[in-house]
Amino acid sequence: MSLTDELLAKLQGAPLQQVSQQLGISDTQASGAISAALPVLMGALGNNASQPQGAQALLGALQNNHSGLDLGSVLGSVLGGGGNGAASDGAGILGHIFGGSQQKVETGLAQATQLDSGRTGQLLQILAPIVMAFLAQRLGGGQANAGSLSQALGQEKQQVQQQGGLAGGLLGSLLDQDGDGQLGVGDLLKLGGNLLGGKR
Repeated sequence: MSLTDELLAKLQGAPLQQVSQQLGISDTQASGAISAALPVLMGALGNNASQPQGAQALLGALQNNHSGLDLGSVLGSVLGGGGNGAASDGAGILGHIFGGSQQKVETGLAQATQLDSGRTGQLLQILAPIVMAFLAQRLGGGQANAGSLSQALGQEKQQVQQQGGLAGGLLGSLLDQDGDGQLGVGDLLKLGGNLLGGKR
């Protein structure tokens, strides 16, 4: 089971209902939107972690800001508005994950899920801290290192791209930043510039 599938399973039931209520949409819509958004978040993190400095920065973020948090409490703080600082700062996390491409992801998700981009943006802000808390639990423990993190997230990214569909297409367009259909050195340099390392 992929990390994305594992997290999707954890979000079924009460968490899904909380998210749908927060966004004012049906459970079915919320389920579809989460199923589309999660692989894109995981794939983008996998891309960031494919560079050694990106993997190191991500591991540091997981261990310093997101370790020891259970998904329920993160979901509660994100939805309830009572933040525990960096760990529930969805907007800040998204800035690190997507850099300047966040708008593109929100628009793509909106078109695919029939939600407006305001709601897809809100959904991504809810999911980003949950993804980080989940990865901290699974991959950010005391024995973790940047190499194993990079490998695990790299596999997630590959799976998303192989499965194609909405998430694969969105991830592909996100990674190909100059729109030429090829992921070239220029794209990688642009992505390298907005890796998780930079404090905003």
